Amino acid sequence: MNSACWRGRAVGLVAVMIVCAAICASPVGAAPGRAECRAVPSKILGHPVPYCVILPSDYDTDKASNYPVLYFLHGLGGNEQMLLNSGGMNMVQDLRDQKRIGEFLIVAPDAGRSFYINSRDGKVRYEDFFIREFLPYIESHYRIRAEKKSRGITGVSMGGYGALRFALRYPDLFVAVSAHSPALIEKLPNIKVSNDQAAAVAAVLGKAFGSPVNAAFWERESPFTIVKDGPRPVGLQIYFDCGTDDEFGFNRGNEQFHELLTARGIVHEFHLYPGGHDWEYFAEHLPASFEFQSHAFDLATPAK
Repeated sequence: MNSACWRGRAVGLVAVMIVCAAICASPVGAAPGRAECRAVPSKILGHPVPYCVILPSDYDTDKASNYPVLYFLHGLGGNEQMLLNSGGMNMVQDLRDQKRIGEFLIVAPDAGRSFYINSRDGKVRYEDFFIREFLPYIESHYRIRAEKKSRGITGVSMGGYGALRFALRYPDLFVAVSAHSPALIEKLPNIKVSNDQAAAVAAVLGKAFGSPVNAAFWERESPFTIVKDGPRPVGLQIYFDCGTDDEFGFNRGNEQFHELLTARGIVHEFHLYPGGHDWEYFAEHLPASFEFQSHAFDLATPAK
């Protein structure tokens, strides 16, 4: 792939997110319910990590209740406010009002361009932070049922990759995982690239997998490898989807991942829908993901 194409895709994805945020943004308190944005201290990363949380509608009035939690992982070019700034608060409240989901917390941490892994150079240990510091901090500072059956994870694009990877690597922690257009590539192309092309790839993937990207490290960290080499994820419910016109070709990677899960006898739900790799696609399908998670939490909703 030439450098202009890589740069164009990277810039295009970020541009879509910025435009959607500008068009759809609403103040945190615009809809019923409440959200807040704070930061978690981290010794592992060496700096505080911002996060935002959408609280259950009755969180402030029903002090006796504890709730399930859904962790939302943003995509490349986003941050902890990606869901809120793209109309997520209104979407969640609409789903609650329509009784399509129950009450649970939605927590979104900032992850930069980390791909939610420990970087190849060891300088950004995001996976260690998320598992060892972030989950314990959130679940000790909010009224959360800190148990597998009440803990889910979801994400879009880079965040979808991270969500699948966390859930499959730590199936004892999560009851369900969902992902929209996860950045799945079974194998990186085995080609030599120029310095300009390597820089373009790094602009899309960042330095998490090395600069230039190290194909062996990519494969080692991949959800494909976790499924191939790891034990079957007992008790983990899995949902993912992708657009048929995904600009990054992730639709093929998602199909291959579906085929791998099927071959391994791992029960899952997978869909290919019309659409590209943008917030318009994510927003259209996030409600299905949230309903999937609510069902996994065994939160009763009226029959349709």
